[in-house]
Amino acid sequence: MGWVEASLILFGGLIAVMGLGLPVAFAFLVLNTVGALIFLGGEVGLAQLARNAVQAVASFSLTPIPFFVLMGEVLFHSGVAMKAIDAFAVLIRRVPGRLAVIAIVAGTVFSAISGSTIATTALLGSLMLPIMLDRGYEPRMAMGPIMGIGGVDMLIPPSALTVLLGSLAGISISGLLVAGIVPGLMLSVLFVGFIVARALADPAAAPSEPLEPGPGAWARWRPFLVHVLPLISIFALVVGAMSAGWATPTEAAALGAAGTILAAAAYRRLTARNLMQALIGTVAISGTILFIIVGATTFSQVLSFSGATNGIVGLVAGQGLSAAEIVIGMMLVLLFLGCFVDQVSMMLVTLPFFMPLVQRLGIDPIWFGVMFLICMQLGLLTPPFGLLLYTMKGVAPPTITMQQIYAASLPYVGFGVLVLALVFFFPPLATWLPGLIAK
Repeated sequence: MGWVEASLILFGGLIAVMGLGLPVAFAFLVLNTVGALIFLGGEVGLAQLARNAVQAVASFSLTPIPFFVLMGEVLFHSGVAMKAIDAFAVLIRRVPGRLAVIAIVAGTVFSAISGSTIATTALLGSLMLPIMLDRGYEPRMAMGPIMGIGGVDMLIPPSALTVLLGSLAGISISGLLVAGIVPGLMLSVLFVGFIVARALADPAAAPSEPLEPGPGAWARWRPFLVHVLPLISIFALVVGAMSAGWATPTEAAALGAAGTILAAAAYRRLTARNLMQALIGTVAISGTILFIIVGATTFSQVLSFSGATNGIVGLVAGQGLSAAEIVIGMMLVLLFLGCFVDQVSMMLVTLPFFMPLVQRLGIDPIWFGVMFLICMQLGLLTPPFGLLLYTMKGVAPPTITMQQIYAASLPYVGFGVLVLALVFFFPPLATWLPGLIAK
């Protein structure tokens, strides 16, 4: 059987099985079983599939994932995040579009302590959206910042999906985690600038609030020092320990999880009940991710044995395209997939083909990995199936329509595309910080 027929069987079968509504992990399990029987030698192939499953979940490089997820779960279930929002509300006073700016700033801090984009969006949406709508904010002005900053969570460490991408793609996990900081902060700054500019141009979209006279300087800064600075310190501990070579990503993630639990305990917000909720949430999310990884490893092997990987890579490499043109093509594929499939599926489908091309062309894997992350971040926001769009629908009032949510996300998609273009044309935006730390 040629590689073309093998590709049609594998990808056609994948589309068919996923079209039946089967979860991604089970879809890949079914396809891998069929592929192992056809391409890996029947019962021998099934035995190889089982060995792959054990090796995949036993990989030490994946152990930061549950720790990063636990950080976010503790932060949200303990209520520490709500105190941080209150601190920003006291500190940020007379700014156009004040509540939307608070959502962006608070979301950026949560991104530095949480590994879950959906949890950040759900929390900010449930807390901030009703307040903004009650204050007369135009729905797009209220929802857009919350969804936009939720996507940034994927770029700023700690990020479970960044660890997963680094592991599946063979990219330095610590380097990739650090590389997302600058693009993530760029997006946050662009979002704040857009909100302020729009509020000035259209005051009705974000009405000014009748604020009481502000407290003194110490009273304004005290909540920030008490409830926000310790969270930022945990982020500095995680990134600093990795960057200085004092700890592996796994050890740094463990330090971060321990620091988050200690912070919740110090605030007297940690109870047996919310700690159990955080642990249960961590197990559920991490188990799902690890189950998907089992499918990813065997799928890559089946593709390789069938000849599909070498065939497609050779076909693309033989077109005489430059490395830049091939990278642009890969980004366009990711942006298209982001409109229809989830982020893990994007990785599973594309990495078996993309990474051999990246290696053959000598492309900087950190630079490519950051652009891959930005494309996945955009996929969270792009209609019709972006996950954060439906997360927002779940916390928004019933009167909010999906069309309004789509419209609210579009400006933030545009800023994501802008940052993607900037990273493409100016690779040091992604590689400068990891390179600086490596020295």
